[in-house]
Amino acid sequence: MTIFCRLCLPIAWVACSASIAFAAPMQEQTEPSQSAAQSSHQVDHFDELKVNPGLRLSEVLEKAYARAPMQASLQSRDVMVLAKSRVANAMLPSAPAVSVIHQNDVIGSGRGERDWQAELELPVWQQKQRDNRLKVAEAMQLSTTAGRQSLKLQVAGQLREALWNIAANDNNLSLAVNKLQVAQKLQSDVGKRYRAGELARTDAMLAEQEVLRVEKEKVRAEAEVMHARHRYYLLTGLRELPGSYQEQQSTLEDYSQSPIWLEAQSKLGLAETERDLAQVESRENMRVLLNMRNSKGAFDTTDNNSVGVQVRVPFGNAASAAPIRAAAEMVVGNALTEREAMRFELEAAMHEAEHNLSVSRAELSIATKQYEIAKESFTLAQKAFQLGETDLVSLMRVQAQTFEAERAFTTRQIQVQWDIARYNQTVGVLP
Repeated sequence: MTIFCRLCLPIAWVACSASIAFAAPMQEQTEPSQSAAQSSHQVDHFDELKVNPGLRLSEVLEKAYARAPMQASLQSRDVMVLAKSRVANAMLPSAPAVSVIHQNDVIGSGRGERDWQAELELPVWQQKQRDNRLKVAEAMQLSTTAGRQSLKLQVAGQLREALWNIAANDNNLSLAVNKLQVAQKLQSDVGKRYRAGELARTDAMLAEQEVLRVEKEKVRAEAEVMHARHRYYLLTGLRELPGSYQEQQSTLEDYSQSPIWLEAQSKLGLAETERDLAQVESRENMRVLLNMRNSKGAFDTTDNNSVGVQVRVPFGNAASAAPIRAAAEMVVGNALTEREAMRFELEAAMHEAEHNLSVSRAELSIATKQYEIAKESFTLAQKAFQLGETDLVSLMRVQAQTFEAERAFTTRQIQVQWDIARYNQTVGVLP
């Protein structure tokens, strides 16, 4: 009989062509102990996920990306980009200032002297200051865009893991259900032969124990399926699975186009442009002051009006500029450290992705051959038991080996596709 992972995995290749004739109809038992062994042990908790053939993996990714907690951080970076751009395109490098000065001799000589003065202080752009500010704004925009792509790739990695975790657990549950059906059929056959006097009571008890053990495995497998489904729901907010989520292996051979790597590079570029700007702005801007003055002299009733210009040129001070430049250098150093650390991580991930995929494919080839042999062995062992040529323990041993071969075969099938998804994740390909 062909075994399919039916609950959530819509992928036909996961179907296990198990000739272990495992899902034979259950026969009614007459002994109370056998009836109790076959009772279904259900768990109340149930997370339902339905397969939607029209739902694409890319659409699920967009749903998960929109729910990502890091969205708030990216939105705040948009505000910073806008602010940097406005500052770079402003008419003045900093805010102008207006001051008003009044002086009289009411408290003093009392001769009626009055003086009013209004000043407008205008900062002047330093050489390359505006250009460097524009470069910082552009670099921050690029960094923010790279951050969005990096976040989407990270979410894609979480989605890939969630989906293939569901596939693996669905496969385990399907195997457990199939295993239970085989154990129950064997219990039924043993029970009949025990009542006919062909087998001992110990054989009937052994078959019953096997049913109970497999039922326990099935309960645990159901729990793991529920956990995997709930994690998928938390990530995507959906109660639906895409119709297919197999991926073709990317032709890329390294991580140079990975958004995660590009983000690390963009952060370093931003830090370097901010350092260049800090070199300029560590010096104070020159300022031009325009003033208008109205004054009256002592015992003089005539207003005297005048206009003046003042230029304020600050001298450079290496001591006061040093902390600003040092802080900018520290940011560059941190960004460079982060990029190199990311390089090591991606190098290791790239090697593991390539190697794991190669190993999984080799293991699948071996597991396929083992499974074919195990199925044939089980068929022969079943016939031998029915003819009385072997005992129950020997049959159950062969049966256990066959189940293990089936598990290895179906698990390797899923693992190959899972490793392809991980390879695509490492080189930075979105689903």
